[in-house]
Amino acid sequence: MAYRKKAKLISGYSPDLVVVPECESFREATGKHLWFGDNSKKGIGIFSYSDFDLELHEAYNPTYQYVIPVKVKGPFEFNLFAVWAMNDLKDLRKRYIGQVYSALDFYKNLLNYPTVIVGDFNWNAIWDKNPSYPLYGNLANIVDLLNLRGIRSAYHEFYQECFGNETKPTFFMHHNQNKPYHIDYCFASSDFNISNVEIGNFGDWIDKSDHVPLIVSFETGKNNRSYKIQKWKNDRCHRCIVGSVSE
Repeated sequence: MAYRKKAKLISGYSPDLVVVPECESFREATGKHLWFGDNSKKGIGIFSYSDFDLELHEAYNPTYQYVIPVKVKGPFEFNLFAVWAMNDLKDLRKRYIGQVYSALDFYKNLLNYPTVIVGDFNWNAIWDKNPSYPLYGNLANIVDLLNLRGIRSAYHEFYQECFGNETKPTFFMHHNQNKPYHIDYCFASSDFNISNVEIGNFGDWIDKSDHVPLIVSFETGKNNRSYKIQKWKNDRCHRCIVGSVSE
């Protein structure tokens, strides 16, 4: 089911920002919507449903096509990295999580500013030790890179779980409830206080995608407001949703 057919379901969560890997292109780029991809049927979409505006960061390097730095402007400003970890047939060391590590290492100077990194990493720590091919970096390397800059995983901090031992999956391979994995993440700098993290239920979403939404709510201390970021991720709660729209 294409995202345009699911947008009403997502808007019911009252999100502020939504990051959608495997999203079709169905709108012109505006300050409220950005889309990147080679295939009009499957790219990555970033949407603002609130008073935040979106602008591609001038530091964007198309070498890392699906790790996209976005300037978010509005009640406060921060850098948003939208992630869709992809295969790389030209450089096997840059496949999937290796690609994300390479990109974040390239953008490391941007990580010194208020930052949210959210998307489909297509990886879990259980695969770090024995990948089937060498990588530039794995999930543990990413966590170390981010921790040095005070950036932590919202899910793991909120639920006090360790990487590789997650109890709430975000992905069900082949839509099979018996093949659950946690491969979607939201990392945030210390500028954001995590007030809530939600993972969608298998039964509610499996007929729509093999992923379920990752929904993170933040408080920033600015104007006593809180913010929600949802991937498919107190006055008004701002959300960012991240998630896949694959069949």
